Amino acid sequence: MALMSLGAAVYSYFSTPTARPRPRRCILPFRAAASPAALDRRRRPQNVAGDFFVGEQSKIQLLFLFLQQQELCLTAARCLPFHGFIPSAAPRRPPLHRLPDLPMDGAASVAWLWLTLPSRAGMQEVFKRVDGKAAVAAQPNSEEERTKALQALLSCPTSSIHTEKPPKDMLKVQNMFPLPIDDNLLPGIYLCGYNSEDSYGATSYLVIHPQGNILIDSPRYTPKLANNIEKLGGARYMFLTHIDDVADHRKWTEQLKCKRIIHSGDVEETTADVEWKLEGNGPWNIGTDFELIHTPGHTPGSVCLYCKPLKVLFTGDHVANSEESDDLNLFLMYSKQSVSLQLESIRKLLEVEFEWLLPGHGYRIKYKDVQAKNAAIESLLANYTS
Repeated sequence: MALMSLGAAVYSYFSTPTARPRPRRCILPFRAAASPAALDRRRRPQNVAGDFFVGEQSKIQLLFLFLQQQELCLTAARCLPFHGFIPSAAPRRPPLHRLPDLPMDGAASVAWLWLTLPSRAGMQEVFKRVDGKAAVAAQPNSEEERTKALQALLSCPTSSIHTEKPPKDMLKVQNMFPLPIDDNLLPGIYLCGYNSEDSYGATSYLVIHPQGNILIDSPRYTPKLANNIEKLGGARYMFLTHIDDVADHRKWTEQLKCKRIIHSGDVEETTADVEWKLEGNGPWNIGTDFELIHTPGHTPGSVCLYCKPLKVLFTGDHVANSEESDDLNLFLMYSKQSVSLQLESIRKLLEVEFEWLLPGHGYRIKYKDVQAKNAAIESLLANYTS
């Protein structure tokens, strides 16, 4: 009921006179209790004693997801390469299930979780980096912290967060997804959670809109998440920012009957059946409130989605912020095209009046105003051209 009532509120917000008229292994929705047979779930010795722990082995060295709800930031898991990684960057390589022979370098764990309040006071860090890898540094000591830890467990694409005992409150946490980012500042924009390893742990979003909801990039398919999305009105469109983050797009379109969108520059065998293939340089529109902006560089078919009423830009892997600072970063070592082309795409964003940047990988960014956004972009351009 809460999800349906929020959807109605979002409809009221947007309804203005102009706006009306690949094979992959099965991942169970619950993957908690450790057992001798679970060879990939041995507890890292760096974990503190208690229920939650990060497993000893994984296929990924440092994998980040970013689940942010209001001022609470959940960071759990994003794909990085095994050697010479750059934080907050999505590697250009085949899907993980095709890499069983890559070196593990010992205990290659994944995923830590930051739990922060605006004041950063009174909230301990549950997951943090220990000896260069993720571990549980402090067990959750409140219901809120436990809930956030379970959200991270469900969303970790490599199933690296576990509990000693099956959580009795797991169903309650499953029913929280999709998570609203901020009901006041960003009404109708949700984090889907359930990040997929086939999308390198990328974040998927759901946007509620009276002209049809939009699912942005593909979360891991689960019946529970699909049911919750349907309660919010389903999805009319599934917008795929680029080829790396398509994951379970076929399962989602079969379940939700949504029309998929991708640029023709990123059409491969896995996306050949997508219903709407964007041609040329755009821009294109979805209804009256959404504009699609071609931003090649990371891939030939990378496209950003601009939500005009809320001044939000969904960037996929085109641009994000660095883990070490608030500076924007292109992570060019993972780009498929030239630096000059990607910088040209960045310059396009100077003409887009967004104040929120919601990336596929990394923290979301709220700028004070369009001028502050442009200053950040100009600084990025200067960093790469000086």
